[in-house]
Amino acid sequence: MKELMLGNAAIARGMYEAGCRVVSSYPGTPSTEITEEAVKFPEIYCEWAPNEKVAVETAFGASLAGVRSACAMKHVGLNVAADPVFTISYIGVHGGMVICVADDPGMHSSQNEQDSRHYAKAAKIPMLEPADSEEALRFTKLAFDLSEEYNTPVFMKMCTRIAHSQSVVETGERVERETIPYVKDTHNVMTPANAKVRHPIVEERTRKLIDWAETAPVNRVEMGGTEIGIITSSTSYQYVKEVFGDSVSVLKLGMVWPLPEKLIRDFADKVGTLYVVEELDPFIEEHCRQMGLTVVGKEKLPICDEFSQNMLAEKFGLPVAPSRKLDEVIPVRPPVMCSGCPHRGIFYTLMKQKCTVIGDIGCYTLGSAAPLSAMDINICMGASVSAEHGFNVALGQESQNKTVSVIGDSTFVHSGMTSLCNIAYNQSASTVIILDNSITGMTGHQQNPTTGYNIKGDPAGKIDLEALCRSMGIERVRVVDPYDLAQCDAVLKEELSVDEPSVIISRRPCVLLKSVKTAPALHVDKDKCRGCKACMKMGCPSISMKDGKAAVDPTLCVGCGVCQQLCHFDALCR
Repeated sequence: MKELMLGNAAIARGMYEAGCRVVSSYPGTPSTEITEEAVKFPEIYCEWAPNEKVAVETAFGASLAGVRSACAMKHVGLNVAADPVFTISYIGVHGGMVICVADDPGMHSSQNEQDSRHYAKAAKIPMLEPADSEEALRFTKLAFDLSEEYNTPVFMKMCTRIAHSQSVVETGERVERETIPYVKDTHNVMTPANAKVRHPIVEERTRKLIDWAETAPVNRVEMGGTEIGIITSSTSYQYVKEVFGDSVSVLKLGMVWPLPEKLIRDFADKVGTLYVVEELDPFIEEHCRQMGLTVVGKEKLPICDEFSQNMLAEKFGLPVAPSRKLDEVIPVRPPVMCSGCPHRGIFYTLMKQKCTVIGDIGCYTLGSAAPLSAMDINICMGASVSAEHGFNVALGQESQNKTVSVIGDSTFVHSGMTSLCNIAYNQSASTVIILDNSITGMTGHQQNPTTGYNIKGDPAGKIDLEALCRSMGIERVRVVDPYDLAQCDAVLKEELSVDEPSVIISRRPCVLLKSVKTAPALHVDKDKCRGCKACMKMGCPSISMKDGKAAVDPTLCVGCGVCQQLCHFDALCR
């Protein structure tokens, strides 16, 4: 049956049809929907893991038990998972294992533009890269077959445009796979002696996969005009076909590691000038140069940001289709925290007290935006707590009375716990603020180990954050309501004044959760409003100034009442 399907949904469908039985992931845009779609199939056990490292290890454990398994993450999540990934490559698999990683060229929702193909090469793991949803489904099924045939995990590399675009796929039936009996083998224990034996086997596996890639249907030559030959893959292939049509010849690569050599050489011999069109790093280009081929790549095409049809046409000196323009200029709409966001109150307090705020990954990163501007740095998941410790150790009492780290509940479980352990163990007088909004917010409301529900919304184990922090050795643990500005202000001042580690848990659920009941919208008493703009300091999108007076948009306001605490004239009313 043919269906219009999102790229990520096609990956999940491929898992289902391939007989996959276990999927463990951590949400991260643009990979999240893979697991959210996979959980719809009752034949697949799905879970949200605390982080990507745990997800990979769980999937490998299922593979070791003899069933097909998978995990999914975004590109920066692969950094977290790298430790087990490299060693699993040496051990090999039992049941087929697929690692889905989604890159984000253009950084639509990421802190960097890293190119995951380097991981495939470094870890010596084959990587498939689909160019549309149909290929996403077929390549996923193929990845499981390759995994078992060559005794290796297999990467499935997506990118934002393929993951979040739709195209027609042809679905099939699920093929159940018998569990492969587990057989004890102490050679799988990666001591140096065993690892040394496995390394040559991994290199031989790579040579066999190169041979496979030479004639594999995922790599195909599309001959057209021979003056120009283009080697490409993924989204770039779609752009090449739209811009050039059949006027050029194309080598479309579906396996981007290991790369075929004879196929590339034969293609190069058939064309005049050889180009490599690939987003981000010159990965394929450098491989061609190492083969001794003359290619044109990044000297013509950018190394930053995602490509487009118009950019490609411009770089190759072709006519660029005129873009349509609206008659009116659309105002810039930068992302902001939602109306009633529970993080707003705590960030206002941090701004008011002129704190140095070391931030983390989540929707609360928006606390860095004006008018709050209450975040100084943001690195990666869990880094806020570690960095605060280092900052305070370096500067001592001078910084401890004004420095905090902020981290969400999901991010804290992901990789903030070990950082807090470091503070507790080494006893720096650091104040950590855990923003507990009862959900993984930024990626679209996924459950996590602090919410008490699993991926299906069923009751699950729940971490008690207060008890956890105390068990680590943090004696000062406070809980505040971020809607209560006076309480936040008093508690923050008190915790910054003590010479020992402390944790403040800012607890209120995300206002967008279905379970949250909002209050009626506020309105402005125009007679009382003095136009002082004190209410604007919160940066709430519900509030604006009109004709010198504050105005509340009743379609946005959730009646949280935080702005009322800033108004000295009682002009904001229920």
